Amino acid sequence: MGILYNQVADQLHALIRDGVYREGERLPGVRALSRQFGVSVSTVLQAHQTLEARGYVEARERSGYFVHLPRRDTPEPVMQKHKAKPVPVSARDMALDLCADEEKRMVPLAAAVPHPDFLPVRQIQQATLWAARRGLETLDYAFPGKIEYRRQVAQRMAALGIITTPDDILATNGAQEAIILALQAVTRPGDIVVVESPSFPGILQALVVLGLRVIEVPTHPAEGLSLEGLELALEQWPVKACVVVPNHSNPMGARMSDLRKQQLVQMLDVAGVPLIEDDIYGDLYYGTDRPRPAKVFDRTGNVIYCNSFSKTISPGLRLGWMMPGKYLAEARQQKYFSNLGTASVPQIAVAHFLEQGGYDRYLRSARQRYREATDRMRAAVGRSFPEGTAVSRPQGGFVLWVQLPGSVSGTEVFRRAREENINVAPGLMFSTTDKYENCLRLNGANPWSERVEQAIARLGAIATAVADES
Repeated sequence: MGILYNQVADQLHALIRDGVYREGERLPGVRALSRQFGVSVSTVLQAHQTLEARGYVEARERSGYFVHLPRRDTPEPVMQKHKAKPVPVSARDMALDLCADEEKRMVPLAAAVPHPDFLPVRQIQQATLWAARRGLETLDYAFPGKIEYRRQVAQRMAALGIITTPDDILATNGAQEAIILALQAVTRPGDIVVVESPSFPGILQALVVLGLRVIEVPTHPAEGLSLEGLELALEQWPVKACVVVPNHSNPMGARMSDLRKQQLVQMLDVAGVPLIEDDIYGDLYYGTDRPRPAKVFDRTGNVIYCNSFSKTISPGLRLGWMMPGKYLAEARQQKYFSNLGTASVPQIAVAHFLEQGGYDRYLRSARQRYREATDRMRAAVGRSFPEGTAVSRPQGGFVLWVQLPGSVSGTEVFRRAREENINVAPGLMFSTTDKYENCLRLNGANPWSERVEQAIARLGAIATAVADES
């Protein structure tokens, strides 16, 4: 028997080596392999265990065995320390250029936008048609949001341990508007706001629009925002707000522990500084349990919770929400005078989708697909990029942060890649300074294909060429 399962393991290994089963792909079920090799199910299981011990496959609970090729160790990026001081935020035209580029059918590895294949397109089409037939209720301003939508959101918040009512919730045009409304509610032009570093470019651009100054506090790739750095900033400067993505931050993918979230909430509450929490990737976790928002630990209403369905249901619906806490009146006022409300049809459609249970059914498969996609991309980077490259290990979401070795210019890699119709996000976009010049962010929310695989290999070749020249 021992010889037999080793023979099966060797044959599977040969199929993996020859590319029949590629990195991240699921192997056929044990019964199918039992018939294929003419052996018992127990022999196939022993062969799987042998390959797992050799490092060629990975078992995933209730999903089966997946190809997991051994490779050189790819470390995580290091947290870059720097002195915190308030600076004006300068707009980077490159962010708008990248959005335009991805309309030109380039390989879309730049913008953090899921490919339609990852979205519940058919279900949302059906829900939207259902909503459009609702008649007059789709034609009003719907301020502060359709009651059925806010009720469904309140139920989801309750499931996370946040007891709220529909009246505490404001419908928004995505999380981006929610963050802008939150900033407008608690700051004035010239005020100082703390953000994570590296930070999502959309947050930095929101600060530009509002004329705010920013203090960047370092982010650890696994633990999230440096609480020590935040404490130092609070001691030295009159901070008026703090914007944090505690669950699977963009671009690092970091997730703060519950203890650190609780410490974050308490620290800012004592300092009298509002916490603006962006939880847009919270539902896209890879583990068994949905990570709790920092809002769970809020006892005074000092946390302004922001979220949307742009990364899970559809970016084009532009549908989000916020729970402004004790700043509800200010946020409602800002929302009313900015655009009078959020479109009714998307709210009714999404509320129907949620009420019917379609969202949770979709998420169960989507999370696994996002994990597999980012695992494959991370493995491809490890195979193709120059020695010394570090890549983040996110526990959720779908973006990867790549730190190139030494003085290799991520901006130069970005420029050369564009010439070959490959779109990536250079590290300069994620800070008000040049501290991430040697970094890139990659969007993993793409169906794995030969085109994507070749694009990653080509990026690695470009990065190696730039390294050789530097």
